[in-house]
Amino acid sequence: MNHTEMQPLTVRQAEVLQWIEESVASRGIAPSIPELMQLLGSTSPTAAADHLKALERKGYISRLPGTARGVRLLNQPSMNDWDIPLIGKVAAGGPIAAIENVEREISIPPDMFNKRPDYLLRVQGDSMIDAGILDGDLIAVKKSPTADRGQIVVARLDDEVTVKELTIENGEIVLMPHNPAYKPIRIPPDQVVIEGLYVGLIRN
Repeated sequence: MNHTEMQPLTVRQAEVLQWIEESVASRGIAPSIPELMQLLGSTSPTAAADHLKALERKGYISRLPGTARGVRLLNQPSMNDWDIPLIGKVAAGGPIAAIENVEREISIPPDMFNKRPDYLLRVQGDSMIDAGILDGDLIAVKKSPTADRGQIVVARLDDEVTVKELTIENGEIVLMPHNPAYKPIRIPPDQVVIEGLYVGLIRN
C-alpha cells in the first residue's frame, strides 16, 4: 500500500505514528503500550491500543499478536531489493560476519527496515519474545561497536553471541531479556563486545 491509498490520520494518530517511526529508527523496536501511554499522557492501555488498531486499519503498520512491541511500519518508500548475507552458525571467537559464517544471501525489500542491515542472524531461544523476537526468526543487524541505552544489540560474551536490550547500571553493562523467565546478564564493560544493532526481523 502506498501513501496515495492510505486513509488520512487524525492529528493524534499522526503523532503516534511519528513516535513509532522515531523509536524504530533510534532503538530498532516500536514503543510498548506503557511507553505509548506515557507519551499520550494517558492511564488507559486501551487508548494506546486503539491508536495502534487505527494505524493498522488505515494501512500504516502491521502488528504481531501476543507480543509487546510487535509493530512493523508499512509506509516506507519502495526501492530495489537488498541482498543481505544470512549468518549461520557463528565460529567461536571469530568475527560474527566473517565470510565463512555466511549461509547464503537473502533478497529483502528495503521497506522492511528503516536502516539497511549488514547481515541477518538466526535467533536461537525465546529470551526476547516480549520484544516480538521469536526462536527461529532472522534478525536484521547493523554493524556498530557502540550502542545507546535502550537499544537491542547483538553482543559477544567470550565465545557466545546473544541478542538483548542494552542498559547500564552502576558502571556495569546489563543485557536485559524481554522474557520474565530469564534473568538480566550483568558484566563489566571490558568483558562484552557490541557487534551490532537490531534493526528489524524476518519471520519464516
